[in-house]
Amino acid sequence: MSQARTNARKAAVQALYQWQMAGQNLSEIERQFLEEERLKDAQKSYFVELFYGVPKNLDAIDQALSEFVDRPVDTIDPVERAILRIGVYELLYRLNMPYRVVLNEGINLAKDFGADGSHKYVNGILDKVAQQTRAGEIKAKGAR
Repeated sequence: MSQARTNARKAAVQALYQWQMAGQNLSEIERQFLEEERLKDAQKSYFVELFYGVPKNLDAIDQALSEFVDRPVDTIDPVERAILRIGVYELLYRLNMPYRVVLNEGINLAKDFGADGSHKYVNGILDKVAQQTRAGEIKAKGAR
C-alpha cells in the first residue's frame, strides 16, 4: 500500500471531520486543504474520491454501518465516524482493494486520530461490514 494513498486517507479523515462538524461546502474544504498544502504528500486523486465519495454515498454507507453499531451513526464520535465511513466506502465501492487492507488502514487511522482503544471499535465494526459485503472474497481467501 502506497504511503501517498495512506496520506490521502489521513487527509480525508480530517476533511470529512471538518465537513461533519461545520457542515461547510465540500469544495471550500478541499480548497483549504490545497491552499494549506495538506495534500502535498498525498495521492490527491484518491483524497478527492474519498472526500466526495463518502458524502455522495452517505445513505448507503450509514445504512451498512447502522446494522453493526450500537447507537445511531450520527452519535458516534466524529473522528471514528469519519474513519468508519471511509472504511465502509472502500468496502462497498473499491472492490479491487483487499478487505484486509481496508481494515488495516482503518485501524491505523483510528490509532493516529482516535481516542485510546478506538482502533478496536473501528476494527470490530469494519470487520462485521466486511463479513457482509465481502463474504465471497473472505471465503476465497480462507479467512476465518
